[in-house]
Amino acid sequence: MQITRQADYAVRAVLYLAKLGPQEKAATSQIAEEQDIPLSFLAKIIAQLSVAGLLQTMRGARGGVTLARDPEEITLLEVVEAIDGPIMLNECVNGSYKCPVEGCPIRAVWRDAQADLVERLRSTSFSEFLQPA
Repeated sequence: MQITRQADYAVRAVLYLAKLGPQEKAATSQIAEEQDIPLSFLAKIIAQLSVAGLLQTMRGARGGVTLARDPEEITLLEVVEAIDGPIMLNECVNGSYKCPVEGCPIRAVWRDAQADLVERLRSTSFSEFLQPA
């Protein structure tokens, strides 16, 4: 499984804002330049993250982008799912999927792996990345 480039850019943008500090704003163009993200692509990502309640945007001379919540309240899972939708390692993990292989033993592995990944992303907040390594 690989997250989309858009989700990767979203994670990088949120991390950049988390490192700025509480209530500090950055211009979309500044984030794009410093994180090497195409500006038009980043504008769409910021809009999606804003709709998801993760970022706040303000227009005007004193405008910019800031986190909508503290970094410890924003998880990797929220950011990835705001862009890519729910994590799904295999379609058979979906409860409504009818597998053509009766009693397939692999489904349990996919289900457990997905649960582990989701829990890891859910339990990882952006505040963890602000501590020195």
